[in-house]
Amino acid sequence: MIVQTKIKPIKNKTSQVQTTDEITITELIMTQSPRRNIFSAVIALVALWYASIALTQQAAQAQQPPQQVEQQAAEAAPAADEGSERGTLLSIILDGGVVGFLIIILSFVSVALIIEHLLTIRRSVIMPEHVMVMLDETIQQGQLQDAVEVCMEPMNDSLVSRVVLAGLERYAGSEFGYAEYKPAVQEAGEDQTSRLYRKIEAISVIGSITPMLGLTGTVLGMIISFNTIASSGGTAKPDELADGIGQALITTLLGLIVAIPTMIMHSFFRNRIDSLVSEAGSRIEQMLMPLGRRQG
Repeated sequence: MIVQTKIKPIKNKTSQVQTTDEITITELIMTQSPRRNIFSAVIALVALWYASIALTQQAAQAQQPPQQVEQQAAEAAPAADEGSERGTLLSIILDGGVVGFLIIILSFVSVALIIEHLLTIRRSVIMPEHVMVMLDETIQQGQLQDAVEVCMEPMNDSLVSRVVLAGLERYAGSEFGYAEYKPAVQEAGEDQTSRLYRKIEAISVIGSITPMLGLTGTVLGMIISFNTIASSGGTAKPDELADGIGQALITTLLGLIVAIPTMIMHSFFRNRIDSLVSEAGSRIEQMLMPLGRRQG
């Protein structure tokens, strides 16, 4: 759905840059809501991380063989200490082996990328309101060179400024610019949209390979268990098989814990990009509409 945004005209016709008060108010309005969203997302990720730790601890405790009631008192205390050590996060990661370490590393990379995308893939970055107002005002007044300078200003760099700059340069550089600026805008828009989609491709890859890594750890753990059975002549005790089976279960669980929220966030960012690009395209089309009427 395309969101129509009304832009109030600025009374000062020659103003290319807003006053300090106007910029302060605009930035306050733009940044207050995204910061609240980012804070909520970080809280959700931390809660998800603690939930994954709790689930992994439960899985590690479930694989421990029950202690025998008739066990001697001297052996009961060391066994209890060992059981408590197995319940720690570090021991769970160690039980996962090399594959478990890889999954944990990918989980931190995924969290970092998600936070970065939350900061950069938002309306105030892709289509800053003060840049939209300045460009709309200068183009409406026919000050195309001033509009180009606004787009080339490093502080105004955004998806909208790059796309509008491509249209203005094609309009000014061609004899039939009024008929050729639209294809230039379309090409620049497609290029910028492709960049956004490629940007979120990394978390899609992480969400796809972490279950495969978990499956790899499962296979390695089962191989360890079967090798133990073979080396013991088929008389291996359950506690001797616990290491291999534990690695198989822990790596599978870690892979799923990382993959599920990562793929959810990837879908969320795709939908956000579609929405923002659609809105930006509608506003850019309205902004550049005066160029099509200047055929003389």
